[in-house]
Amino acid sequence: MYQIKEEKNALRKIYAEKRENIDREKKKKLDKKIIDRFMTLATYRYSHTLLMYYPLKNEIDIRELIETALAAGKRVALPRCEANTSTMHFHYISSLDELVPGRFGIMEPSADAELFTLDSLCGPCAVIIPALAYDKSGYRLGYGKGFYDRYFSTPAVSSVGLIYSDFLVDKLPHGRYDIAVDLLVSEKEVKIVGKEV
Repeated sequence: MYQIKEEKNALRKIYAEKRENIDREKKKKLDKKIIDRFMTLATYRYSHTLLMYYPLKNEIDIRELIETALAAGKRVALPRCEANTSTMHFHYISSLDELVPGRFGIMEPSADAELFTLDSLCGPCAVIIPALAYDKSGYRLGYGKGFYDRYFSTPAVSSVGLIYSDFLVDKLPHGRYDIAVDLLVSEKEVKIVGKEV
């Protein structure tokens, strides 16, 4: 386990720096291609509820996707992270304007926003999980806090990784508690884990 942690930490530095160095204009174009590709998929079109994230500076900017989903009448929930317990809960939003700065400086729903629960679902649901990199088996290189792996340890929704093709690698180190996503979407392709579609 210690060896996997060290390998991941080394890779985090590599991919964080690589992502930092993407040209801003190129990044905007890549982000749009990825989001446009995702929105053509049945996973997006038929999902009644989408669990998403507010992007950090260098993450794929999905704010337009959030706004488009809300305008289409989909329910959208974003995470609130509790730093003292290392837990995360999703809360529904109706506008990005409702978000407030969180414990990590990330914009998130307010504490009194309606809580997402599996019981509140009334249709298909998908979650978009942020990452520094993904491998072709759907395993992710996250930021090392384990929020998403803990939250989705009993997956009941379709999980999606949006990723730049240069950050999709053959194999990443992963442990027994790491959760693989079901679907990978880059600017070049869509992959159901294990095969191309």
